[in-house]
Amino acid sequence: MSVQGNESISVLIADDHTMFRQGLREILERKGGFTVVAEVSDGIAAVEAARKHRPDIALLDISMPGLTGIEAARRISQDSPDTRSVVLTMHRDERTVLEALRAGANAYLLKDADASELIEAIRVVKRGEAALAGSAAARVLDLLRRGESSAAVMDLLTPRERDILALVAQGDDNRAIALKLSLSEKTVGNRLSEIFQKLGVSNRTQAAIVAVQRGLVPPPDVS
Repeated sequence: MSVQGNESISVLIADDHTMFRQGLREILERKGGFTVVAEVSDGIAAVEAARKHRPDIALLDISMPGLTGIEAARRISQDSPDTRSVVLTMHRDERTVLEALRAGANAYLLKDADASELIEAIRVVKRGEAALAGSAAARVLDLLRRGESSAAVMDLLTPRERDILALVAQGDDNRAIALKLSLSEKTVGNRLSEIFQKLGVSNRTQAAIVAVQRGLVPPPDVS
């Protein structure tokens, strides 16, 4: 199967409600261009399935036995960095959104979203961008625009993203960052796209300036 000439997007579905999992699978298979590589019912199994199948996308219910979707996203981000996590939830508060993003989730989608929103979120995340449910996005972006708390901005970034941002601020290119952090250049590029989205910037220069201004990373060494 293909999506407008591109290869199929592989998807892991993790939710403790069987009917919801089946519904997601049906939506994706009916749309075409997606391959569901595994279905699991708890967070621990989600991490293991991500490690085994290396899917492009992991759809994670936020409330699962074993591990929550947020903790599963954190572990998947560490163990399977090329897998992008989409957290599915009924929670609309910005604190939960920030926690999910801090854990490494790439998208935050409400369970009452329609099929077209789900498909679009998956495709956006596959492109290396981040996606947030509308109302939650507005509140999180407002926090960033006001810049009222560097801690709040810091919470948006995972430890690995802060490592990458620090090297960007020092002037390293993607290849150098990849070598220093033992990552692929593709992974570095993907993580940078996520960093730009979270900081509300469009390029690495702006990201470095914001990072230093807000105290997210130390000023670059110019000696």
